[in-house]
Amino acid sequence: MSAGQQVDLLVGGMTCTSCAARIEKKLNRMPGVAATVNYATEKASVFVPAGTSVDDAIKTIEATGYTAVLPVAFVAPEDAASLEVTALRQRLLVSAALTLPVAALSMIPVLQFTNWQWLALTLAAPVAVWGAWPFHRAAWVNARHGAATMDTLVSVGVLAALGWSLYALFFGMAGMAGMTMSFTFSATPGSGADEIYLEVASAVTVFILAGRYAEARAKRNSGAALQALLELGAKETTLLRDGVESRISTALLVVGDQFVVRPGEKVATDGMIVDGVSAVDASLLTGESVPIEVRPGDSVVGATLNSGGRLVVRATRVGADTELAQIGRLVEQAQTGKAAVQRLADRVSGIFVPIVIILALATLAGWLLVGAGASVAFTAAVATLIIACPCALGLATPTALLVGTGRGAQLGILIKGPQVLESTRRVDTIVLDKTGTITTGRMMLSTVDVHECGSSDELLRLAGAAESGSEHPIARAITAGAVSRLGSVPASSAFASEQGLGVQATVDGREVLVGRPSWLVERGFVVPIEMQAVLGTAEALGRTAVMAAWEGQVRGVLTVADTVKPTSAAAIARFRTLGLTPLLVTGDNLAVAQSVAAVCGISDVTAGVLPADKARIIARLQAEGHVVAMVGDGVNDAVALATADLGIAMGSGTDVAIEASDLTLMRSDLLAAADAIRLSRRTLTTIKANLFWAFAYNVAAIPLAMAGLLNPLIAGAAMALSSVFVVTNSLRLRGFRALPVA
Repeated sequence: MSAGQQVDLLVGGMTCTSCAARIEKKLNRMPGVAATVNYATEKASVFVPAGTSVDDAIKTIEATGYTAVLPVAFVAPEDAASLEVTALRQRLLVSAALTLPVAALSMIPVLQFTNWQWLALTLAAPVAVWGAWPFHRAAWVNARHGAATMDTLVSVGVLAALGWSLYALFFGMAGMAGMTMSFTFSATPGSGADEIYLEVASAVTVFILAGRYAEARAKRNSGAALQALLELGAKETTLLRDGVESRISTALLVVGDQFVVRPGEKVATDGMIVDGVSAVDASLLTGESVPIEVRPGDSVVGATLNSGGRLVVRATRVGADTELAQIGRLVEQAQTGKAAVQRLADRVSGIFVPIVIILALATLAGWLLVGAGASVAFTAAVATLIIACPCALGLATPTALLVGTGRGAQLGILIKGPQVLESTRRVDTIVLDKTGTITTGRMMLSTVDVHECGSSDELLRLAGAAESGSEHPIARAITAGAVSRLGSVPASSAFASEQGLGVQATVDGREVLVGRPSWLVERGFVVPIEMQAVLGTAEALGRTAVMAAWEGQVRGVLTVADTVKPTSAAAIARFRTLGLTPLLVTGDNLAVAQSVAAVCGISDVTAGVLPADKARIIARLQAEGHVVAMVGDGVNDAVALATADLGIAMGSGTDVAIEASDLTLMRSDLLAAADAIRLSRRTLTTIKANLFWAFAYNVAAIPLAMAGLLNPLIAGAAMALSSVFVVTNSLRLRGFRALPVA
């Protein structure tokens, strides 16, 4: 009998992280079941023991008030997400269109024509009922299970405002012709029977719907990282069978097939080289800044780029078995396993809402017991409820996020949601990729060393001219360096190259050879002692060295390397001032990594790691109690970005890295990462202040409402005031500035 099985279920109906926590709690109460529910991905990862069926887990979720299906039951889950976003957008637009005239009529006396209140009711009722239906439904589900969340707060506030308005219209004086709205800041028990609060019911609905719509759009894109991974692979390839080439879809390849990869094409799938020599750019998958020289017998990975000669590859792994597919699965697992962050508003409302409801009921009962009329008791009870209506609470997070993310976008920083902000506050360790993050990710000419009395300009001029006929990244770096320093290089002729070894060409009547030292030695050239020292230094510094020779002698050594960005050292120093310990983790070799770390001031270096190793290193740091941020830009960083408590992707990187991250830096500048953390922390502080004042205005007035000294109109005024404060406080984020480089 099987020991059990691990399954992923798609969960529907969750509206906040409280829902995920409730489902997780119910599932973990089942004997032998271990479950993790992720609200962001709407998935439940469930271990079902032997003797318990998956259907039992699904029934438990359904009994909790939600839906659950196996992923195979959804033909196109992204379509369902799009439908949800579309439905929310329609609900928001209709509600906003109906609310605008209601608010205008209620707040501008000159617009209050005879019987205007009935038009306001006609417009506001659909908003309070149909527009707020998602909140009412969620509140009912929560109530059935003895819980209260943000949805409960919204539903109670909207229904209280609508209920009071209906009472005032049909049983009070508010329905009389000629009725007008007016503010009074003093009230006597029972007053307010001629006031309506339809603008409160409709405006709260629109505010919260707007936040829910933005959240749904973000969740719709949660699978974009995996989709981006699939987009990286070659769609078609050239199949070689019995000496005949034909174009086929990559999906049709089977293990053992041979396919051709021409210069500039992507390798279709994982395989072994049968024929050809080339340089393969694997930086997207491995982070290696230097293209890998490959020849028959070497393995290549699907989606890497052939930047040199023609290759014939035999497929060894296809489809779901490829390294690219495995990285995709790791990203999904890391996203699903990431701990859900409980929203601040939901945490507080879980305590606040039941207390307010109890106080409102106690107010109603208290006034009735002392002999006051039903009108007095109902007025005080409803005022107590309305003072707790979450208008400002609903604005607290979205407005700060709107301003903070808007300002971030101006500075090249994209913050993906409120769950990111708490991570930035707690981060104490930052793991940095090298290629494309600390360094430029492009090979550039570093040094030119000449033998004896030769001229460095002459060496560079002839070597650059010889290399101009090659498309190899090292050759391009040497030619670009020569053109940059000298302005131009002479024309060459009789060009010939040996893939991965070197080139030879005739320049100014001289036969010039430029290539690997070993290649020149094989051709009979002797490496001078001082040049051997130069080669040793280059190797120690992690640079790639080539030698140039003509007229039977080695004339010098040229080195190329991936260069450190000008602002990287300053960024590392700024991380330290923010309380972060920087670590360099890269797929490059140790010599390269240590040379880069020395320039930037990083003492902790781990080199030669695979993509999965990066994630394991982060997981180990987390197990030691650290809260870890990760900065990267390649596919090889995607798993680590998703595993980290805070993933930061360079915008110059791949879509996979960007989608797997929490923060995206549109500037290819590591200083932006420090600014992103500062901005996120500032935004979180603003949200906390907003939440405090959103409650403070209302909580301070609850005793007055219970005493019958605060009619519902004043309650609405208090909410409006708290909302104005919250918005104004959020607007202060527009003044955030990036710190200048010291």
